[in-house]
Amino acid sequence: MKAMPWNWTCLLSHLLMVGMGSSTLLSRQPPPLSQKRSFVTFRGEPAEGFNHLVVDERTGHIYLGAVNRIYKLSSDLKVLVTHQTGPDEDNPKCYPPRIVQTCNEPLTTTNNVNKMLLIDYKENRLIACGSLYQGICKLLRLEDLFKLGEPFHKKEHYLSGVNESGSVFGVIVSYSNLDDKLFIATAVDGKPEYFPTISSRKLTKNSEADGMFAYVFHDEFVASMIKIPSDTFTVIPDFDIYYVYGFSSGNFVYFLTLQPEMVSPPGSTTKEQVYTSKLVRLCKEDTAFNSYVEVPIGCERGGVEYRLLQAAYLSKAGAVLAQTLGVHSEDDLLFTVFSKGQKRKMKSLDESALCIFILKQINDRIKERLQSCYRGEGTLDLAWLKVKDIPCSSALLTIDDNFCGLDMNAPLGVSEMVRGIPVFTEDRDRMTSVIAYVYKNHSLAFVGTKSGKLKKCAHHMKQGERSASLCPIGTSQDGIYRTR
Repeated sequence: MKAMPWNWTCLLSHLLMVGMGSSTLLSRQPPPLSQKRSFVTFRGEPAEGFNHLVVDERTGHIYLGAVNRIYKLSSDLKVLVTHQTGPDEDNPKCYPPRIVQTCNEPLTTTNNVNKMLLIDYKENRLIACGSLYQGICKLLRLEDLFKLGEPFHKKEHYLSGVNESGSVFGVIVSYSNLDDKLFIATAVDGKPEYFPTISSRKLTKNSEADGMFAYVFHDEFVASMIKIPSDTFTVIPDFDIYYVYGFSSGNFVYFLTLQPEMVSPPGSTTKEQVYTSKLVRLCKEDTAFNSYVEVPIGCERGGVEYRLLQAAYLSKAGAVLAQTLGVHSEDDLLFTVFSKGQKRKMKSLDESALCIFILKQINDRIKERLQSCYRGEGTLDLAWLKVKDIPCSSALLTIDDNFCGLDMNAPLGVSEMVRGIPVFTEDRDRMTSVIAYVYKNHSLAFVGTKSGKLKKCAHHMKQGERSASLCPIGTSQDGIYRTR
């Protein structure tokens, strides 16, 4: 990669720490360094872990998903209201809907781990999905967390059977005159026949409507979903797709994932399992999921490969960084954290890197792949979904930036990895989370680490003898940050 005339400075601050025991401590950004640092904190009940956090961008209210509880906090972390979600009698071997079929497995008191927390701004409600009953969701009124609905009558009302808090990611696509859509991506934990790994669902205006969470489209042959074929598990018995982050941009919805795959090391006749980080893209309006494309992503610095995705965040470039990258200030950038290597998903190495991807460049690479496939070149190259290689079919048509696929040459995989731009590496305290924003035309990134520390990274660019100023630690931009 060509050397860039710019760099990043990362400063370490104890702005945020993980609390003692299993509960998590939230802290606000402190005053400037010239003043004594003080923290506004909130601690949950004993033995109550925090799982997800969303902030209402209109009011500043904070919604916190915990084990057995949802909190609504003020911007200074005062408890405004709580809603209890568990525990309840359950068994992970019981398949929903329970109203249709009884479960013969023994029921035990089971915690409800919050797996997804989203604000539905148009309908002024919170979507809170938990681990009980194979992934049931509640719709709560933002004002007072009153339960507006809890759909459970149909199979589609149950979104995921995985109990881990980081197993589900959702993206809401909003419309002015139509019901919104909810794109749901989830690990399936060996239950592909029951749960699609990715799907688009209806968000009805009526929180108690039977159509809530129904597939946007579903007939005998086609549905708004992707399921992992059972044949895949004969090749990789523990195969699953782990969704790390999701967002929408332009006409597309994106998910960043970790997936296992079998590869043959150089000079070896046997295959070994590694993990590959991939970006998944779908058109918002694609009800048949013909637009599904995967592209591998990674990062490299000094000959060291960082391939295990830990976290990601979408932000704008900002004027200063945009000038350096040769993009527009309003272009979307992906700030990502990768750990070193490719093999140990659950025990990632402490060496990690903060990298930037220009979203337009990823889209350009996808467009090139679509164009070549529709010229009949290569195969679909999506081994986990097709198991065997299927040749691309030739078709005479124009593929532009917003092409959403046909019922041919889909789903599609990109074989060549798109490499991010490394801006900072950490060798001892693995980076695990990231957020970013633009302040006075400068790009800032906050990175959380495994030990509960927060690094504030600022871009600066040299132009002759001039250097862009840094936004120092201690500015008045308060926020709530959390490491996991």
